[in-house]
Amino acid sequence: MKKLIYLITLFYTAPLFAVATIAHDDSIYGTNMIENIPAYSNYGGIFTYLQSEWFSVGFLIALLLVPIAGGIHYFIIGPKVFSHDGKKIYAFNLFVRIVHLLAAISFIVLVPTGFIMAFGDTFGGGVFVRTCKNLHGLATIIFCISVFPILFAWFIRMLPGRGDMKWMLSVGGYLSKEKKPVTAGKFNAGQKAWFWIAMLGGIIMILTGAMMFFQNDALIAKFAESLGLYPIDLLRLSAIVHNILGMIIAIFFMVHIYMSAIAIKGAIYSMVTGYKEEEEVKILHSYWYKELQEEGKI
Repeated sequence: MKKLIYLITLFYTAPLFAVATIAHDDSIYGTNMIENIPAYSNYGGIFTYLQSEWFSVGFLIALLLVPIAGGIHYFIIGPKVFSHDGKKIYAFNLFVRIVHLLAAISFIVLVPTGFIMAFGDTFGGGVFVRTCKNLHGLATIIFCISVFPILFAWFIRMLPGRGDMKWMLSVGGYLSKEKKPVTAGKFNAGQKAWFWIAMLGGIIMILTGAMMFFQNDALIAKFAESLGLYPIDLLRLSAIVHNILGMIIAIFFMVHIYMSAIAIKGAIYSMVTGYKEEEEVKILHSYWYKELQEEGKI
């Protein structure tokens, strides 16, 4: 009987010894834990404050802001509707549409799983939240594949140009029911803002996410040391930057979905077929329309 009790005890405590052995050399939770304690005064206070007081509020605002604002816009002003009987203008080639699709899939997974991870305790933790964490990591790989092709494909067109400030001041005409030509090239100022936030912000989120995901890796510890930081400091800073950027990107992503799928009827199909309606281009991308006319493409 004593042997049986001993075997059962050994069976259930063996994992604890294994974890302890692994954690012994862990740069954050192992033998360096005591060294990390003084580092709390560096970023521990602000991290704890933001994590406990503001991040949850920020993510909740991000989650509710766009649907509420979008609903108000839809019912008061309504979507813009353009003729689908006119000429079609070729806007996006197959390569661009494929990498855009990959980016879209990644964001469709990253944003909700990010929200769930931010409210992990509310969702009860466990298998569901861990599954979302794993899906978040897999979606990041898809985004990594798409980010640089999109960045290079659209870099020139996404640079600030004439008419961008005027577009911003008029919000691209979306606060009016009238169809007046808007000062925008192939991409308007709003699309440009989303592009740079998604691409540059996305790259930063990849890096900060890697810092958190591989927090116990020796290379991460050495990188922290090269910056004059404790590994725990690098982890905290990564989490702060990742969460703040996550809120901003989530808001812009939901706005992008609303504008492409709801605010402009049928606009989303341009990323399926590659073609935009001529009237839509003439009104919402007037500078590009004139450019196409000058080149004899219309």
